[in-house]
Amino acid sequence: MFSLRYNINMKLVTLFLILSLPLVPASTASFWDNVNWATHGSIFYWAADNGKQGADPAPILPSAGFSASWRFWGPLRLELTEDLYFTNYEYNSTLGYAMACNPENRSAFVMGFLTGLQLAGNIPIGRNGIAVRVYGGPAVDLRLVVLALGLNHPADFTGDIETDAQLQTNAIRDYFWSEGRWFYPVSGIGMDFPINENFLLGFDLRTWFPVYRLWTDMDLPFIDGWRFGAGLRITPGKK
Repeated sequence: MFSLRYNINMKLVTLFLILSLPLVPASTASFWDNVNWATHGSIFYWAADNGKQGADPAPILPSAGFSASWRFWGPLRLELTEDLYFTNYEYNSTLGYAMACNPENRSAFVMGFLTGLQLAGNIPIGRNGIAVRVYGGPAVDLRLVVLALGLNHPADFTGDIETDAQLQTNAIRDYFWSEGRWFYPVSGIGMDFPINENFLLGFDLRTWFPVYRLWTDMDLPFIDGWRFGAGLRITPGKK
């Protein structure tokens, strides 16, 4: 009896798989027909103000990245974005605060992978291929924090966190990866213009929100932690 049921079940499964095969390429093709990718470059402004002492001016950083979006219904897309940036940091042990700095004051080199997953609305304007994009969603800043290059003199490792580059680097890493300081929801707006039949030229304005300020670093000025970006993107058109 068990053998009979097993044979019947296997035949049904085999029949189902055979009948499903024609649907697989169609579904896959349909999915990829609705996927767009783009490359982009941005200028970021990391607003910073410790309100008390020692911080260098808020950094203005170049960034390069890419995005991939999937149109799942009408004008709506689900978009994944990745932006890569890097800068130098030092640590204020009095305030327990990591702050961007000039190269001569550096302790840590920080490379950030700013990753977002957002819902985007793509709204065509007229029939000339121009479209407005409005989007928002969660984002995370996945920061790689290492000892800054060139710090190899004994004077850079004093055992005192005020002057020891390695201790400061460890403290900066702990600061960024604790209390949710890696979580940055993002919203933005952009426009795309057809360059030719193969490419779109777009621009974007984005804001990242330091929601962690709701439960930590509450004694810092309001502007600290906010992030703003302006950029251009190139999107290959569909053939």
